[in-house]
Amino acid sequence: MTVVKSPLSEDSRKIVADALQSALVDLIDLSLIGKQVHWNIIGPRFRSIHLQLDEVVGYARSASDLVAERAAALGITPDGRAGTVARTTGIDTVTDGWVKDAEVVEIMVGALHSVITRMRERVTTTEEPDPVTQDLLIGITRELEKEHWMFQAENA
Repeated sequence: MTVVKSPLSEDSRKIVADALQSALVDLIDLSLIGKQVHWNIIGPRFRSIHLQLDEVVGYARSASDLVAERAAALGITPDGRAGTVARTTGIDTVTDGWVKDAEVVEIMVGALHSVITRMRERVTTTEEPDPVTQDLLIGITRELEKEHWMFQAENA
């Protein structure tokens, strides 16, 4: 049953639905990975990286809400359940236990790189079917690229 009607054609809606759902999963998982290493970071740069992780997690959570609400506005039901995220994420898992600060930075650089690569693909795929969604994804990608740069600079 579709409660919210989309202004998009069915073909366009399918493309946009796939892009938004996979973006939602990536953003939720990025926030979870960020929190996991946030709680377990050790080392001399603990405080600065700990605070930087809070920024990334906060942004990923905020962006995931924007993505889910965009989907809902188009009559697409977003799925952010833990099982869906675990099954469909494109981000590598992190180890458990304490993690040295330099390794945390590398984990975040890798996670952000993965998400950014897929976000850029979504930007391309949504250009024709829905420029409004594309615009949202461009803005999110811009912010993720800024965080990616900042984490790369940590270990330069």
